[in-house]
Amino acid sequence: MANRFEGKSVVVTGASSGMGREIALEFAAEGATVVAVARRMERLEELAAQAEGLSGTILPYPGDISSVEVNNGMIDYAVEKCGKLDILVNNAGIMDEFKPIAEVTDEQWERVMKVNLDGPMFAMRRAVEVMLGHGTAGSIVNVASIGGIRGARAGAAYTASKHALVGLTKNTAYMYAPNNIRCNVVCPGGVETEVMDSQSDLSQVGMGRVMAGLDTSIPAGQSRDIATAVLYVASDDARFMTGSTIVVDGGVSCN
Repeated sequence: MANRFEGKSVVVTGASSGMGREIALEFAAEGATVVAVARRMERLEELAAQAEGLSGTILPYPGDISSVEVNNGMIDYAVEKCGKLDILVNNAGIMDEFKPIAEVTDEQWERVMKVNLDGPMFAMRRAVEVMLGHGTAGSIVNVASIGGIRGARAGAAYTASKHALVGLTKNTAYMYAPNNIRCNVVCPGGVETEVMDSQSDLSQVGMGRVMAGLDTSIPAGQSRDIATAVLYVASDDARFMTGSTIVVDGGVSCN
């Protein structure tokens, strides 16, 4: 495959595992310099080593993306290393144990919103500032979920955060279309990742209601399925796409 991203500067959050890891590797395989962001430095170093020999490069950047300082820092680091920022992929996210509104604690609500919504907002704000300042085109891809377009795929906090991320994407796309800054959102369905590993207190009410409306005959997707969609949307092949919501769920949301 041609190096669609040769010479491009890319930031990918949540890059230490699952979809983010695959997204970072795919960008590097197509020539990009990728700033890979996550909390676990050892995982990022393993990722960078795995990318050796590819046409692009992966640069580890450890940090918690719920922090405004980390978001500003990762964007500025990409500019320091590459002189510009071309693409931002907000992939990091956490689940909410499928808790409906009566079971949501203040602490859980704040934690989910900080990671799933505040983090992407901070990153987008700084990225757009940089793109406007350099007078260059740019592409932002947010990774939401079918929980961002449906009400029966997760708990209250996660559903609210992903719906808000879809709305933030559309507003950003409209506001900066004249500046050739594109913003799109990819909404995966069930994907085999580590995101459920930390879910130790699952709501029986929430899980029961979600499973009642889920077509279990459709298998979970793979991280590469999502990475393929993200790279297409980020690329110049999709130059006329902005404000789009791209569902990648094997047809789960069609029922």
